Amino acid sequence: MTAIEVLSGQLRERIAGNRTGARPAIWKRFLLSIAVPAGAFLLWQAAVSFGFSSGRLVPPPSRIIAALWQLAQNGELYRHVASTCLRVLFGFLAGAAAGVVVGTLTGFFTTARALVDPSLQALRAIPSIAWVPLFILWFGIFETSKVMLIATGVFFPVYLGLSTALLSVDRKIVEVGRIFRLSGLELARRILFPAVLPALIVALRAGLGLGWMFVVAAEFMGASEGLGYLLVDGQQLGKPDQIVAAIIIFAIIGKLSDGLIVSISAPLVAWQDNYKKGGT
Repeated sequence: MTAIEVLSGQLRERIAGNRTGARPAIWKRFLLSIAVPAGAFLLWQAAVSFGFSSGRLVPPPSRIIAALWQLAQNGELYRHVASTCLRVLFGFLAGAAAGVVVGTLTGFFTTARALVDPSLQALRAIPSIAWVPLFILWFGIFETSKVMLIATGVFFPVYLGLSTALLSVDRKIVEVGRIFRLSGLELARRILFPAVLPALIVALRAGLGLGWMFVVAAEFMGASEGLGYLLVDGQQLGKPDQIVAAIIIFAIIGKLSDGLIVSISAPLVAWQDNYKKGGT
């Protein structure tokens, strides 16, 4: 039996063991993850119920749930959530694609890095809200400007994460590939891509998180629907329960979308033998 067959057998056993104990572990992690917010909600509800707080400016969970129920009953909640999710989806796809392309070029080619990276690092420091007037002038107040603003927020962490990861690949591993006379494409596919994949996944998660932040600024740009619109509407009409409800929806959807990236990417990095998987 060769060493490769032994390693393959160990990997199959590890994956099978992970699947066996996956369901109880998932429920345990879920219960632990909601313990802090659930406890905070219960304490705040008790403080309002027993008269320690009026709950006027920071509404109790009962009022927040009532606001969510009202929005769901008249169909507005689904419309606003769908609009925001679509904007983030298109902005994320555009920004991530651009970040991967530019990050790959600057990571591979010294000349491209010298030409492009200093300017991008300067642009990265510009606050998101500063782009709003310029994007309105360029693209109007319709969907294009909103998607472009979100894509701008997603682009920078993806670009920076991938470019830095490519520059950090162990030189000895690359030299081994050259010893085996791998072509440029084979070197990228067999060595560089697996080496940078964990960092790329982290960069995509960071980019998605910024996408959810930038969508709020984007929906301040004259949007008539979306969770950002609910925030503005609640502020103008004095509805703190609606504001907090929109914030909670942002948090839930953001967490779900981040979990989706983690779930999709998990099989791609199953080969990692890190501390957590070791169980020590």
